[in-house]
Amino acid sequence: MTVQEEPIILTQELPGRISAFRVAEVRPQVNGIIQTRFFEEGADVQAGQVLYQIDPALYQTAYNNAKANLARAKATEETARLLAERYTELARSNAISLQERDDAIAAHKQNKAEIEAHKEALATAAINLGYTQIVAPVSGRIGHSFVSEGALVTQNQAQALAKIQQISPMYVDVTQSSNELLKLKRAQASGAL
Repeated sequence: MTVQEEPIILTQELPGRISAFRVAEVRPQVNGIIQTRFFEEGADVQAGQVLYQIDPALYQTAYNNAKANLARAKATEETARLLAERYTELARSNAISLQERDDAIAAHKQNKAEIEAHKEALATAAINLGYTQIVAPVSGRIGHSFVSEGALVTQNQAQALAKIQQISPMYVDVTQSSNELLKLKRAQASGAL
C-alpha cells in the first residue's frame, strides 16, 4: 500500500439565519376605504403590481373638476386674448383710453397664469387618483395583509398594509467562534490547508 497526498474537503456546520435582501412596507398615499385586495397572502408579487384599490370616487370627482376648471380657464383666456387685441387696436385710434387697453392686456396675462395653475391642479388630481391603486414597490413575497376590504386607511399612516420581502438574493448570517476561525487561518497560513 502506497501512501500518497490527496486533497480533502473540510466541512463544518455553523448555525445561521437567513434574511430577506430587502423588506418593503406597503402604505397608502391617499385617504380612503379599501375596496379590493388583489393578492393572496404568501404569494409572489411583481414590482408595480396592484395590491389594493382604494375607493376612487372622490379622487375621480376631483380630477373631473380640475379638468373642467382647466377647460373653463382656457375659454376665458381666449375671450381675454381677443378683447386685449381689440382694445389694442382701439387704443391706437384713441377710441378707448390706454388704461382700458392696459386692463385688458393684464386680464389676458392673468388668465394665462390661471391656465397654468389649473394645469398643475389637474396634474395633482391625476396623481392622487393614481394613488388609489396601491402597487408593490418591489418584487418579492408578500406576507399577511394587515387590513381587509372596508378598512379606512390614511395617507402616510404608521401601520403598513402589508410587507413584501425580496428573497432573491438573500442574506445568510452565520456565526463562528473566534477560536475556530483562528485555527483555520493558522492552518491556511502554514500551508496545511
